[in-house]
Amino acid sequence: MSVHQTTGEKAFSVFNIIFLGAFALICLFPFIHVIAQSLSSHRAIVSGEVIFFPIDITFHAYKEVFMDAHFINSFVMSILRTVVGTFFNVFFTCLMAYPLSKTYIKGRGLILFLVVFTMLFNGGMIPTYLVVRETGLLNSFWVYIIPSLISAFNLIIVKNFFQSVPQELEESARIDGASNIRILFRIVIPLSMPVIATIGLFHAVFHWNSFFDAVIYISDRNLYPLQVYLRELIQFDQSEISLRDNFEQQLIATESLKAAALIASTVPILIVYPFLQKYFVKGVMLGSVKG
Repeated sequence: MSVHQTTGEKAFSVFNIIFLGAFALICLFPFIHVIAQSLSSHRAIVSGEVIFFPIDITFHAYKEVFMDAHFINSFVMSILRTVVGTFFNVFFTCLMAYPLSKTYIKGRGLILFLVVFTMLFNGGMIPTYLVVRETGLLNSFWVYIIPSLISAFNLIIVKNFFQSVPQELEESARIDGASNIRILFRIVIPLSMPVIATIGLFHAVFHWNSFFDAVIYISDRNLYPLQVYLRELIQFDQSEISLRDNFEQQLIATESLKAAALIASTVPILIVYPFLQKYFVKGVMLGSVKG
């Protein structure tokens, strides 16, 4: 019986490996196809030869993309928005989550109710636009940061994680004369790096991928993030690249330019993710099971 069970388990394991490998390949196919297009020649793309591997490898598309001033400006703006926005998001989330993690705080239940209420209902796009306009944030870099300063979902995760920090450590620090702010930044936050990394990744991905707020609130092209640039390039074929009429440009397919811009915009967030992955699962699990 045990021999048959062992053989069956091995067969099931092999099947799982094959199934998961095939599923991963299906998920990676669009990304691989875009990479192949970004490195292929005009003839190969037009003739439909490019599938998994680049044909007639050329880097002219990447050269043209990185020579485009609007792409560079949008790229820098997205990096600036992601770094500054993530820092302020994490900072103010921790400041609000710490007192909410203390059961002795008066009015804590009401505040938590209001926080959860915002997850279910919001004022709508037009009232939000009016608030942003009246606060003078239109055509300002801070319109990317302030309206989305605190996420209710991430706040609850951090609050639950803070509740798992041993109270004895805080009591010892208070005996030594430490203030609440000092306890938060010297004890609680260093012990909460898994959840800090988790929400930091959430916010970074949100800022890097956001484009709708820029479309609504920003009319100055110098403040456009990278995603708006990609939207105009892919949906409307609007780019300074197409205005340059030279021999190399004539050899580059429009699809190759789009693919190169997409890959260049994806690489930064792919580089960051592996460094935070080890904290990711731990932070989500610990932040979700504490009440």
